[in-house]
Amino acid sequence: MSDDDISQAEAGGLLTIDLAALRANFAEIAQRVAPAACAAVVKGDAYGTGLVPTASALWDAGARTFFVALLGEARTLRAALPEAEIFVLNGLFPGTQEIYREARLTPVLGSLPEIEGWRAFCAEVDELLPAALHVDTGMNRLGVSPAEAINLAEGREEIGFPLALVMSHLACADEPDHPLTAQQLEDFQAIAALFPDVRASLANSAGAMSSPAFRFDLVRPGIAVYGGRARTDVAPLRPTVRLDLRIVQVRHVHEGQTIGYGAAHTARRPSRIAILSAGYADGIPRLAGASDLRSGAEAMVAGRRCPLVGRISMDLLAVDVTDVPEDDVAAGDWATLLGDGLTLGDLARHSQTVDYEILTSLGRRYCRRWTY
Repeated sequence: MSDDDISQAEAGGLLTIDLAALRANFAEIAQRVAPAACAAVVKGDAYGTGLVPTASALWDAGARTFFVALLGEARTLRAALPEAEIFVLNGLFPGTQEIYREARLTPVLGSLPEIEGWRAFCAEVDELLPAALHVDTGMNRLGVSPAEAINLAEGREEIGFPLALVMSHLACADEPDHPLTAQQLEDFQAIAALFPDVRASLANSAGAMSSPAFRFDLVRPGIAVYGGRARTDVAPLRPTVRLDLRIVQVRHVHEGQTIGYGAAHTARRPSRIAILSAGYADGIPRLAGASDLRSGAEAMVAGRRCPLVGRISMDLLAVDVTDVPEDDVAAGDWATLLGDGLTLGDLARHSQTVDYEILTSLGRRYCRRWTY
């Protein structure tokens, strides 16, 4: 057997990433937002899909600017894409300036101490190294205040390095009518006007699918590229991940018997229960399970939707396959948790979370494969 065959044979789950769908999603967003440029957000191991293969596919689709959260992600990405423009979102950690310089990476600076640290480093090495300026327009997470941004604009010659980008981040753009979104747009328009020679960027996935006013020079779509829902009123693009789980056993449960931890689910009829080889250690939320009081998510078994039953445990979950013909389901077969019409949104809704968390939490024990 090949190494790939061994990996698949021993794995409890098979996670398939469709890079063709990923490229198609990026290309569609880029076309929608033109003439603004479209960057690719690949933080969090490219939303759980694999940083290097995913970023390489996005480069092939035309992405030239990339955003990550951490410097380690940026260095890995630089090794794979030597010509890319790479921004690091989470600020300038102490003692990392030389790493940015050597790897030709661009920090996103979101506080006056960070700006002063970068300015001092540029003076020390006698180089004008670019950085991005993050301005907080209502997220209250990262970024200088609007008042600080105004002061920086008025003392532009004292900044001491070139600005590659001025940016902010939308807090509620996935909710189309939220008043904060309009306020953030208005505030950012005023900030961007203070830096007329610097590229401006406000839109995430939800912003990119809003009116053209949000697009400025550069949009930064994330979840939409990966097939997740960016706005409550906009259908997601093509799904990019499929998750198949191995059936470990098929058990017969009598009416009135309980299933799983806490005896949370009681069989209401004689049932056949398939036990699948994945659990919360693999990124399946505990709330995806079911109890006597609430329904859970579903899995596709032999072409039929089947409900999850009982609590999700660390390594296993249970699915009611009573309505699947007995000859069509056996130990060693595969059941589908994502794919065949079961979406990230479906699993997220039953788990009382968002598409982002489902996708980025998918565990490292799966056998991963990328299709092109």
